[in-house]
Amino acid sequence: MKADPFLQQVWYRGQARWLLVLLLPLSALFWLVVKLRRAAYRVGLLRSHTVGKPVLVIGNITVGGTGKTPFVIWLTEWLQARGIQVGIVLRGYGGRSTHWPRDVHADTSAEEVGDEAVLHASRTGAIVVAGPDRVAAATRAIERGAAIVLCDDGLQHYRLARDGEIAVMDSQRGLGNRWLLPAGPLREPASRLNTVDLIVSTQRSDAGRMASGGATSVTATARLADAIALRSGERRALSSFAGSPVHAVAGIGNPQAFFDGLRQAGLSVEGRALPDHAAFSRADIEFGDQAPVLMTEKDAVKCRDLADHRHWAVRLDIDVAEADLARVEALLERVMGASRRTG
Repeated sequence: MKADPFLQQVWYRGQARWLLVLLLPLSALFWLVVKLRRAAYRVGLLRSHTVGKPVLVIGNITVGGTGKTPFVIWLTEWLQARGIQVGIVLRGYGGRSTHWPRDVHADTSAEEVGDEAVLHASRTGAIVVAGPDRVAAATRAIERGAAIVLCDDGLQHYRLARDGEIAVMDSQRGLGNRWLLPAGPLREPASRLNTVDLIVSTQRSDAGRMASGGATSVTATARLADAIALRSGERRALSSFAGSPVHAVAGIGNPQAFFDGLRQAGLSVEGRALPDHAAFSRADIEFGDQAPVLMTEKDAVKCRDLADHRHWAVRLDIDVAEADLARVEALLERVMGASRRTG
């Protein structure tokens, strides 16, 4: 389910509270389905499948942008720097491929495999496989040489057995009103956080950490970095756009976070928000003047053939403090060790 802008006002800002009265019966039904499905895996009516290599799932329990994909990119690069061949698997949301799983490369069409899959391939150069069946996708990634599989999303995809779980949360928005879909943003009850191995709280400022809910919690700071011209590949510091108005467009789970980040960098921004995973048209990135148009990397992979000299992708980097890095490393060591013991 996409994070509808109107529903986000209800979930995170408490607006239109009357709507909750209408939606709560549906949330109760959703809760029942979630509980029964989890129980079916727990007692063996539904079976999880192992794939022979370590699997670490990075997901969330809320709908909408939490910084999950940038964190997976950071984790992939961290592992690659230590000589570990990483395979990234994900659903390929929005992709229209007629066959799955799909190997994904930097020049693969986002229309075929989804924007996030192409972003992973472009940023990391890792083995990337997209497909609704994560077991098949993970198996394919291992066939291509992956020593560890990182599953971007799929915390609720219990069919893929995993050696570790990381839940990523937005430190500012938290769990919203804490209701399950559709009355709230939760895919699973908040108590699900008690079962994960690590909670990563993403922030764009010096905001305090979110309570861990019983699991080890670390903070990851997201910062906007350089801008890259979609046509020429030129790189510019984000600060070079200050002093004159710029346009910004975002089709992500939390577009306002992107616009706010640009403003915090000193830019005067006119923002245009589109639905998450939106299929961009030329009209979506056209503002009728010659001012620069800034967009997220995830959106940029869909706009390569639409862009001209005005269009720039803004890189989003993740920073993890040294003390928190030790916790991430400890989890990875447990994951790799658990796989060796059962392999």
